[in-house]
Amino acid sequence: MRAPVNKNKIKAGRITRRALMLTAAQLGFVGVLGLRMRQLQIEETDEFRLLAEENRINIRLIAPERGMIFDRNGLPIAENRQNYRIVLIREQAGNPEEVLRALARLIPLSEARIAEVMKEIKQRSAFVPVTVVEHLTWEQFSLVSLNTPSLPGILPEVGLTRFYPARDNYAHLIGYVGPVSESDLSRMEEPDPLFQIPRFPIGKTGVELTFEEQLRGGAGTRRIEVNSAGRIMRELERNGGDPGADLTLTVESDLQAYTQERLVGESAAAVVLDVENGDVVASVSGPSFDPNNLVLGISSKNWNTLLNDPFRPLSNKPVSGGYPPGSTFKMVVALAAMQAGEMKPDDEVFCPGHYDLGDRRFHCWSRGGHGRVDLRKSLRESCDVYYYDIARRVGIDNIAAMARQLGLGDRLDLPLPAVSRGIIPTKAWKEERYSQSWLIGDTLNSGIGQGFVLATPMQLAVMTARIATGKAVNPRLVHAIDGVPQPREGFADLGINEEHLRSVRNGMFAVLNETRGTARASRIDDKAMLMAGKTGTSQVRRITVEERAAGVISNEDLPWERRDHALFVAFAPYDKPKYAVTIIVEHG
Repeated sequence: MRAPVNKNKIKAGRITRRALMLTAAQLGFVGVLGLRMRQLQIEETDEFRLLAEENRINIRLIAPERGMIFDRNGLPIAENRQNYRIVLIREQAGNPEEVLRALARLIPLSEARIAEVMKEIKQRSAFVPVTVVEHLTWEQFSLVSLNTPSLPGILPEVGLTRFYPARDNYAHLIGYVGPVSESDLSRMEEPDPLFQIPRFPIGKTGVELTFEEQLRGGAGTRRIEVNSAGRIMRELERNGGDPGADLTLTVESDLQAYTQERLVGESAAAVVLDVENGDVVASVSGPSFDPNNLVLGISSKNWNTLLNDPFRPLSNKPVSGGYPPGSTFKMVVALAAMQAGEMKPDDEVFCPGHYDLGDRRFHCWSRGGHGRVDLRKSLRESCDVYYYDIARRVGIDNIAAMARQLGLGDRLDLPLPAVSRGIIPTKAWKEERYSQSWLIGDTLNSGIGQGFVLATPMQLAVMTARIATGKAVNPRLVHAIDGVPQPREGFADLGINEEHLRSVRNGMFAVLNETRGTARASRIDDKAMLMAGKTGTSQVRRITVEERAAGVISNEDLPWERRDHALFVAFAPYDKPKYAVTIIVEHG
């Protein structure tokens, strides 16, 4: 008979085996967990410490201080001033639109500006700050700062903004800065990381644009600690970066301001050049504008007013404006003729008041004529017939060669945008440009600085400086960069016969200092400062045969835009030239 089975013993055996298996599994799990913890704490500790640090520490770029711009005497003409502004970081804001509307209850913030900010933050990474408003008062800035706990993502910041203390005196020369735009970025191969900073300012025109890289400087950084909500707790480290280079220009502020005042109410340009070293002492374009209005933000209405003004206040006329030089070009024609052996200073041409070419008549400004005219008299009284005659003899290609020798027709090496080459025509130029042959009538028109000939005021100042010195004077605008004087080039001899130059200078002297000189009313009586120069008038309309027969309409009776331009070039002192001057008054 089989012994009875002890069910309790069997049950206890099963429990013991299960317990052992469970315990073994638990021990295995604990072992694996321990190994993983050892791996995390010992072997991978550096990696996870770095990840934790990155979650807690943010690194942000700091805009460097933009380099200042000074005049030749060290007076600031472009500087930096404190700017109280508010920026927003989308990833910290939760609902950015709600935050902006809450901000609008504290400071002026229009619906249009809120819409602009919302559009901008969608175009940028969530961690990139976007500028909401700038140039706050201290009271407004303080009010926002006190309420930042209830404005997530809002950061009050103190930065720098560009300021132009001379206001409109240097607007065209210095230019202005403005926030970097998508259009600006599209023209760059490798945009500077600084351009990620909201509304980062870059040069838009003038010296600010040409020297953008030097003036901009290098980015700084700051390491900040933020809490779990993204709010800044403290700044751990700051590296201010490299400030931009300071520029010292050759211009002189008092003379610049004086010249600007003289051009008020006119569409005009004026240049003063030091003939000894080429320094641009003054370069003025009128009318002007206050560049601070463009830095701080200009309304569409005011911007359109500037764009549509017939006086073109946004144009830098001294280097961008192309004008028929009129009679100021006559020195070029005279020198070309003498150099080619086609005339001598005492050769005479008879002026009856007109010059006939086939069945076409070219008129002198003096209807009664000037009688017998030599070089000195031709310049003193600005006889057109004299220059029709010698231009026909010397030919346009010789005239063009002399013009280029005197600095016309080529782009001057100036650190400014939109520097015009002007136009010095030749036979080949007309063929290429218009697919037409050059005519003798074209040469006659060019002989008095009309027709196709165009020059900028700066080019005419260079021409005058070269005639005054016999040297290949080139204009210079930058005196020093970060206090280091820029090298001055020695000017080569032009290779023009000195006797020919002296004859032209004598004629220019007569223009101001002899009884029948066309600019005698503007002469300088001080014998130590005697001036030599040349007046010019350039037509902007064609006078018909019918109008001449009935009587030429006076400028005063014409609409402003159809009146002649008035020009004047000069150098002084006559016996030891120091300065060359050009003035152009549009429709003057």
